[in-house]
Amino acid sequence: MNIAIVGTGYVGLVSGTCFAETGANVVCVDTDDRKIDSLKKGEIPIYEPGLEEMVLRNVKAGRLGFTTSLESCLNDVSIVFTAVGTPPNEDGSADLRYVLDVARTIGKHISRYILVVTKSTVPVGTAKKVKAVIEEELQKRGVEIEFDVASNPEFLKEGNAIKDFMTPDRVVVGVESERAKELMSKLYRPFLLNNFRVIFMDIPSAEMTKYAANSMLATRISFMNDIANLCERVGADVNMVRSGLGSDTRIGRKFLYPGCGYGGSCFPKDVKALIKTAEEHGYEMRVLKMVEAVNESQKDVLFRKLEKYYDGKLEGKTVALWGLAFKPETDDMREAPALVLVDKLQKAGCRIRVYDPAAMKEAQRRFGDSVCYARDMYDAVLDADALLLVTEWKEFRLPAWGVIKKTMNRAVIFDGRNIYDSQELAELGIGYHCIGK
Repeated sequence: MNIAIVGTGYVGLVSGTCFAETGANVVCVDTDDRKIDSLKKGEIPIYEPGLEEMVLRNVKAGRLGFTTSLESCLNDVSIVFTAVGTPPNEDGSADLRYVLDVARTIGKHISRYILVVTKSTVPVGTAKKVKAVIEEELQKRGVEIEFDVASNPEFLKEGNAIKDFMTPDRVVVGVESERAKELMSKLYRPFLLNNFRVIFMDIPSAEMTKYAANSMLATRISFMNDIANLCERVGADVNMVRSGLGSDTRIGRKFLYPGCGYGGSCFPKDVKALIKTAEEHGYEMRVLKMVEAVNESQKDVLFRKLEKYYDGKLEGKTVALWGLAFKPETDDMREAPALVLVDKLQKAGCRIRVYDPAAMKEAQRRFGDSVCYARDMYDAVLDADALLLVTEWKEFRLPAWGVIKKTMNRAVIFDGRNIYDSQELAELGIGYHCIGK
């Protein structure tokens, strides 16, 4: 099967590469000439474990290609996936200009039946807008060409995207015709052979499922952070509470870890977009509004603990940050707690030393010369008055505490992910502050 995927960002490149891995012939399309040229040279624009090897393998096999011209490949493909960005507008709504630009190009250039599938995260009703734009362009041309639209939201976790795509919990597909269903069934047949669930439904339900799923996960995180903050005030241990809570089979253990807030490209944007969608339909998402408020407050939690520890006297203090990406195994810093922390620390007059295994280049783009970029995790704590653990990369799990204690000006740790043993650090004479204890 021949398919095109428009957009070579995180979703588009991973999806296109994985479809090629299952045997489809895929052309990835992007308007960015430099990005396409780099991909043709084998240079991958995003950090995702396992992706580079898979891209190179499928390019070599002739199943994966790259172009800047969607119109040039429309006659050769059966399905076009839209995987372009839908950044939030100032009011929280999703910006659909790029999605509709793709639809406009398709309407201007198709000459035979095609299935147009939205993989970008879009509000309910977007498929109708895509269909209307294509029909409008066909009317301008004075031609009648059959086409279908469908929704196939992605559920990829950054840092684990290849596994998520190749062995999915479920594949959600929204269709409105048997022809579209047959095409999508054919494309996903390799997954059906392995007994993975492909769930067909109507298009509005598929569009809503993506937002509902991310909003539920965000809700669990903010709920647990609220519980953790209360635990500190009443003398409870959130780790024990989490263990007791997660053992309830109706609840489960996933996404019940307290921390310094969620970030990334999905949860913040999708929560805002769902709140906005509700407002446009005369309904208030009261729970989600508080989920968002709790999360924004939680991004300050390490700063508040540090400020309290030093009685508000932070000017001139050297603070080390371990981790800048919003989660491990990615270089993505969108909406990352580290962004809030750096801003707060700078306003308080701190000197900041940072280290992240993957996000240093992105950090330099965002922070410029306002922070010191360490060579490694130990260089970061040189003469530091405090260490803030922000992202729980594996290499941070078992540090040489003896070296750190000697290197730091004052050995005190603020653990934003609760990964360290408080008793062990107490025995070593290292101050330790975590969340929810």
